[in-house]
Amino acid sequence: MASGILINKKRVARLMGEAKLFGAGVKQKRSRHKKGQRHLAHPNHLGQCFNVQEPNRTWVTDITYIKTHEGWLYLAVVLDLFSRKVAGWATSHRMTTGVALKALEMATFRRKPHHEVIVHSDQGSQYSSYEWQALLKKHNLIPSMSRRGNCYDNAVAESFFRTFKRECVKKQIYLTREEAQSDIFYYIEMFYNSTKRHSYLGYISPNEFEKRYNERITMATQN
Repeated sequence: MASGILINKKRVARLMGEAKLFGAGVKQKRSRHKKGQRHLAHPNHLGQCFNVQEPNRTWVTDITYIKTHEGWLYLAVVLDLFSRKVAGWATSHRMTTGVALKALEMATFRRKPHHEVIVHSDQGSQYSSYEWQALLKKHNLIPSMSRRGNCYDNAVAESFFRTFKRECVKKQIYLTREEAQSDIFYYIEMFYNSTKRHSYLGYISPNEFEKRYNERITMATQN
């Protein structure tokens, strides 16, 4: 047609077939993933309301990474917004749903909530997976998700990781993942939950904050 000659497409196809000529087509790539229902984001029930008056009402969760000479070590945490206490945590050499599940399982085992708890996360694949949703349903937990690309919706978890990296990891690179895990255990269990003073909590530790709360509840029920 560019040379001013008009010809039917069917005739071109017939003549190319007789001459055994083929067009240069684009190879179709086969999908590596099985088709299925899309993972859906959940509403943001938290709404940046980080001031919670009772324990086990709202938890926040997130994942970060620590560099080692063996490769990345991923840390997932679950924090109770009431006391800022790390209720559950887990590490893994892979950033999969499994590490998020282990952290949540630790939180539910330790806290044993007797009512619904909001569990807030970002929209990462770990938190939109079917396994995560099933675990939430099993323990009567309500999923809540940040708006896409809005880090302020999960500011408490983000703040914890910043503090953790400044006070524990700093600029060092661990030789092994085991060495990093040892430091993480000490920081969370022996320092952060037990002795670190929080300005938000009136400069006492999360454990002490919850202890005083439980004492007040006990006294109130006895009077």
